[in-house]
Amino acid sequence: MSTERYNAREAEPRWQKIWDERGIYRTRNDDPRPKYYVLEMFPYPSGRIHIGHGRNYVMGDVVARFKRMKGFNVLHPMGWDAFGLPAENAAIERKTHPREWTYENIATMREQLKLLGLSLDWSREIATCDVDYYGEQQRIFLDFFKGGFVYRRESEVNWDPVDNTVLANEQVIDGRGWRSGALVERRKLAQWFFRISDASDELLAGLDTLERWPEKVRLMQRNWIGRSEGLHVRFALENPAPELPQEIKVYTTRPDTLFGASFLALSPGHPLTETLAATDPALKAFVEECRRGGTSTAEIETQEKMGYDTGLTVAHPLGGPHLPVYVANFVLMEYGTGAIFGCPAHDQRDYDFASKYGLPITPVVLPPDADPASFELDGGPYEGDGTLFHSGFLNGMSVPEAKEAVAARLEGELLGNSAVGERAVNYRLRDWGISRQRYWGCPIPIIHCDACGPVPVPQDQLPVRLPDDVSFDQPGNPLDHHPTWKHVTCPHCGGPARRETDTMDTFVDSSWYFARFASEPGTAPLQKAAADHWLPVDQYIGGIEHAILHLLYSRFFIRTLKKLGRVSIEEPFAGLFTQGMIVHETYKDTAGKWLFPEEVEKRPDGTAVKVGTGEPVTVGAPEKMSKSKRNVVPPEIVADTYGVDCARWFMLADTPPERDSEWTSAGIEGAWRFVQRIWRLVGDTTALAPADTPMPDRFGDEPMALRRASHRLAAQVADDVERLRFNVAVARVHSFANQFGDAIGAARKAGVTPDWAFALREAAAFLVAVVAPMVPHLAEECWAGIGGAGLAAEAGWPEIDPALLVEDTVTLPIQINGKRRGEITVPKEASPGEVEKAVLALELVSQALDGRAPKRIIVVPQRIVNVVA
Repeated sequence: MSTERYNAREAEPRWQKIWDERGIYRTRNDDPRPKYYVLEMFPYPSGRIHIGHGRNYVMGDVVARFKRMKGFNVLHPMGWDAFGLPAENAAIERKTHPREWTYENIATMREQLKLLGLSLDWSREIATCDVDYYGEQQRIFLDFFKGGFVYRRESEVNWDPVDNTVLANEQVIDGRGWRSGALVERRKLAQWFFRISDASDELLAGLDTLERWPEKVRLMQRNWIGRSEGLHVRFALENPAPELPQEIKVYTTRPDTLFGASFLALSPGHPLTETLAATDPALKAFVEECRRGGTSTAEIETQEKMGYDTGLTVAHPLGGPHLPVYVANFVLMEYGTGAIFGCPAHDQRDYDFASKYGLPITPVVLPPDADPASFELDGGPYEGDGTLFHSGFLNGMSVPEAKEAVAARLEGELLGNSAVGERAVNYRLRDWGISRQRYWGCPIPIIHCDACGPVPVPQDQLPVRLPDDVSFDQPGNPLDHHPTWKHVTCPHCGGPARRETDTMDTFVDSSWYFARFASEPGTAPLQKAAADHWLPVDQYIGGIEHAILHLLYSRFFIRTLKKLGRVSIEEPFAGLFTQGMIVHETYKDTAGKWLFPEEVEKRPDGTAVKVGTGEPVTVGAPEKMSKSKRNVVPPEIVADTYGVDCARWFMLADTPPERDSEWTSAGIEGAWRFVQRIWRLVGDTTALAPADTPMPDRFGDEPMALRRASHRLAAQVADDVERLRFNVAVARVHSFANQFGDAIGAARKAGVTPDWAFALREAAAFLVAVVAPMVPHLAEECWAGIGGAGLAAEAGWPEIDPALLVEDTVTLPIQINGKRRGEITVPKEASPGEVEKAVLALELVSQALDGRAPKRIIVVPQRIVNVVA
């Protein structure tokens, strides 16, 4: 084996070609070994990837390679989340077809990912825009439809009146369409929904079984589902007109604060609001104003609180003063009943509203240790715990006691023939609206007939293919104005009918792709036996930004498929890891234009200039790598300059994997130096120790210490990878490399005896095997150099001798007069007297004592030694 510098540029493509030609990463479902399924969230094919995209794939690859070495049949596939609006935007801007743009990007990104040396089974590659894929998705939709998990109803959406399309909340900017700039309206459209809210309780309960998920993700999902126990309270309208209802029903989780109520508020979409607006032009105008903005909960909650006084009042159910009824822009029709009572003293939203409209603000919850005679609010609501006051029969009760007392009282009182109060459980989670008014998505397989209503597309007519001959010249959904595609005959009555022109939300595409990977190429897309074999995914890796919607929808999807008999599991992902991002400095020239890192030269004095011109460059703080800010590093540049193994090592080594990691030149250069060091250590070993050196009967202390370190390294790194502590594993390799280098020097000095030769060869083999999941190309080159059988990628994890993991020595720190001065290694079972004798023999101790006897030596067994001089 040559001890010259390791040539990554030559080695990496060579080994990738060998892996590919031998097909060593192809997975068979009939393999008898235990299964292990590792998956990274699949990417959107947006164009090109940068090194920041690679972190989660490298982490997953380390796990996949390690599990293969441990004897598992590993499934590690790759696919593309390929439908979506960006492709349509590209079609409009570039005058191309979304399909062409998408598949060109896939081809580019596939080659870029292959540069990273990922052990992926490319034979199972999918794209959600493949007809085979979305055709199966249509069959799933129809199964959901037949099972009662799908329905259609009118729902408020963000409507762009210029582009004539529905906008996602993220596409509404300052109340205007992101592309047209038109004022967005809230409009009611007929939409398709999945009944995810019916699964709220089981989705909540299932979180308790996901012990290998981050607690923060489980908490985020609990909060999103938002189970609350409260009370439905019926407020009687005072002197209602004949066309108006007799009451307004409100859902509240704080019935204890009823004596602090100062108003009722209706959603702009509440049925009573619509009735009143039909004869009140000012209210109608107010409702229209409310509809100019997004429909997201966050946007509605944070916008300025606005209200319209309807002139109506309701009776207080506990005998308090009559309350005015407003229509308010912050009340959501989708939550509770679409009506609330406001208690301004104990809710910030209500406080802001009451302050704006001069409504009473009466505190009814007294903070602990506060004086009820003098307590006043301090410029805002009090939202803490306490006891009730100013509340009649509730005075002196705790909040839980008051909730129960109000519920009991109102359950026993009648309004008409029904109780005024009724206990209820409510959820924040709303049903999942999957309709999207765009072309590049999975067509919803429904036919609309005026006589028969919505009719499922017959199974023998699936898949419903997207037409290729579409035009993006007109605003809105191209499927709507296609001259022929949408016109069909009704499968039931044979009369004229039309296809559903909405396509599915892309979250549907990503809610079952992991099950599609389970089926081998050339077989049915969703085979129950294959899904039951591979699912759940043993280790899923992806960004925290998908903690709620994608993961929650996937959990709902799998549970529903189980109810339909198509799979046998309830949870799709047994283990979840959310990795941090790769961040990089940003650069701007004097004109304020963003610059790529390769356009910037860093000078020794810390300044930066533009390459070629010397123009000063402004360096910004590290941010997430983004094409818009150009702070990206293409994998091709890294591969050509340092080799991808250096990039892999850096991404694993720099920080804990759940935290962000800053990409720096110093960091990648340090990784390059360490890759070269591993190469030299293995090369030095092959030069010193003959291959196939037999194990001698006895080992000297130093060779045995190296053997113990080798076996300890393999055991500890295995544990680190199992726990996804990649940076800790890397640190252990660094530490071992120091010990290994010292051992090589000691062997040279003492002469390479048989025990040294065996220990060195074993250490080199262990080192190569341990780093193989992290730097696989280097490992192959080293493995071949030491004469390893076959490929390193197919080798097993080193066989660890448990006896060598037993520590028979202990290293104790030495303090002299309270300051640490050094350490000593002694037998683990050494007596205090033996330790004291060994410490006094040390030169650093004798120098400190300067010929004097110590006043005292305190030995804390297996912990520390204190010398009092």
